[in-house]
Amino acid sequence: MADFYVTTPIYYVNDAPHIGHSYTTVAGDVLTRWHRQRGESVWYLTGVDEHGTKVQRAAESGAVTPQAWVDRLVETAWKPVLATIDAANDDFIRTTEPRHKERVQHFWEVVRDNGYVYEADYEGPYCVGCEEFKLAGDLVEAEDGGAPLCPVHGRPVEMLKEQNWFFRLSAFTDALIEHYERDPDAVQPASAYNEVMSFLRGGLVDISMSRSSVSWGIGLPWDERQVVYVWFDALLNYITAIGYGAAPDSDEGRFFADTWPAQVQLVGKDILRFHAVYWPAMLMAAGLELPRCVFAHGWLLVGGEKMSKTRLTGIAPSQIIDVFGSDAFRYYFMRAIQFGQDGSFSWEDMSARYTSELANGLGNLASRATAMVQRYRSGVLPESGPATAAEDALHAMLSVVTAEADQAMGALDFAAGISAVRRFVDAVNLYVTEQEPWVLAKEPANAERLDTVLYTVCESLRAIAVLYNAVMPRAMSALWDQLGAAVALGPIADQRIADVSRWGQLPPGTSVSKGAILFPRIEESTE
Repeated sequence: MADFYVTTPIYYVNDAPHIGHSYTTVAGDVLTRWHRQRGESVWYLTGVDEHGTKVQRAAESGAVTPQAWVDRLVETAWKPVLATIDAANDDFIRTTEPRHKERVQHFWEVVRDNGYVYEADYEGPYCVGCEEFKLAGDLVEAEDGGAPLCPVHGRPVEMLKEQNWFFRLSAFTDALIEHYERDPDAVQPASAYNEVMSFLRGGLVDISMSRSSVSWGIGLPWDERQVVYVWFDALLNYITAIGYGAAPDSDEGRFFADTWPAQVQLVGKDILRFHAVYWPAMLMAAGLELPRCVFAHGWLLVGGEKMSKTRLTGIAPSQIIDVFGSDAFRYYFMRAIQFGQDGSFSWEDMSARYTSELANGLGNLASRATAMVQRYRSGVLPESGPATAAEDALHAMLSVVTAEADQAMGALDFAAGISAVRRFVDAVNLYVTEQEPWVLAKEPANAERLDTVLYTVCESLRAIAVLYNAVMPRAMSALWDQLGAAVALGPIADQRIADVSRWGQLPPGTSVSKGAILFPRIEESTE
């Protein structure tokens, strides 16, 4: 079973991933790692959506089958990026997998048996880019007076006329309003909640849950002419991946019963309606619990535009990570952008933060501390002497910072959590400057005081490594090893947030080594 189940949206595989996709996955990964260090059992799911018109057309343009198209992209682009960004997901779901197909068909048979599916004609606008049936109010007028445009993609919608099966979405208007009024935290942030409530109070209309003009999808078990509408296939991954539809007394069935509902489902704000309206209505129709929280983050903007392959603003994660490293990538996007709001990315801003906060800040502190223990105490961590007001202030600050970071991370305010830890890093750097251990080392009479300073800095780094581990697991693991903490205290992933501020955990006598620089300086391009 899992105490904490967190999901990303499953990403559409008509093209390779860009940093907008990785932004969501990193956020879920940071949340996952933090809750694991709280001592909770966490299950983290991500994956890909492989059906629908966009994939079918992309495959046709590439003169291959849709299955061959998605297989190539998943294996060469989507799965590798998880390793590139150091994601620690527990499962990766593909909507072409048999476990998903069979359970999607089972779900819709249940909903049909419950009376929420019927056959009717559909006529109206459809955006292939969004894979979404659009309402008239969703569209914007074209400047040339042509077909109305999708506001997300800036492209004309297509007018469809099909005989499909419909989901009785309208039957759940009042139930959803009551649910969200009773539990406003079920949609976050507040701006997303207000958007959803406004949409619901305008009244819901039934929506087509199948397509008759698309062949690339999961067939309806009761109508071989139709496939499940791609969103009503994809949304179900959150339950099919954890065992929905399996026999209740099977391992998968028990895992589903113990794991669902999800505590946090992360989505981009452009797909909020699907996740906070259609998805919970589907669950209600099947008699299932609703997720505890759908959290809609903002867009990543480049040059003022949403990150998009369509508009040629997509940047591959490797383009950034090859320069700055995966830890800096994760740190920057969680630190520089308020999760839940739109945020702009620029190379200049990332370079400036990397230099000031990581290379000159934490990286320099770690290098100085390990080098001084090497130089002054032959690489052996000394025992601390009596604490003074300077040490007491750091001890007290660590307790405050840990509590602030824990509260912020739990609330998905990653920027605030990171900022709290950074304040402690700055305080320790100031402590080193004020205590001047290089001056203390010149006088044998100051040996005990020097021991206290060296121990204090290394013990502070022990706490910093744990608090930053969810954000920068690769660099913090290296720092953990340099401090000798892996041998003395065990794996960094096993350290608990609740215990991090307890002072004196790093044993005197621990072997401290000056390893590779955690955040090497970036050479400025002269081109």
